[in-house]
Amino acid sequence: MSITQEDKKTLIKDYATKKGDTGSPEVQVAILTKRIVNLTEHFKTHKKDNHSRRGLLKMVSLRRKLLDYVREKDENRYKELIKRLEIRR
Repeated sequence: MSITQEDKKTLIKDYATKKGDTGSPEVQVAILTKRIVNLTEHFKTHKKDNHSRRGLLKMVSLRRKLLDYVREKDENRYKELIKRLEIRR
């Protein structure tokens, strides 16, 4: 359900805005998206796992807040990010 360290490092490298960047909204959204995708796959086989479903909903809400922040700061950055992550909306 969680992501491996190698996956996390590649996400950080791909979405970092500058060298050593681990906390920018782009990186955080990319990591959350990867975790959300993994949990969604988990729910295909474990339909009644309601405790993890609650965590999924919290992650989706946090990702939405971060995306709203990016859109408020820079519309073009937001559009590029959702296009790269293939998030519909």
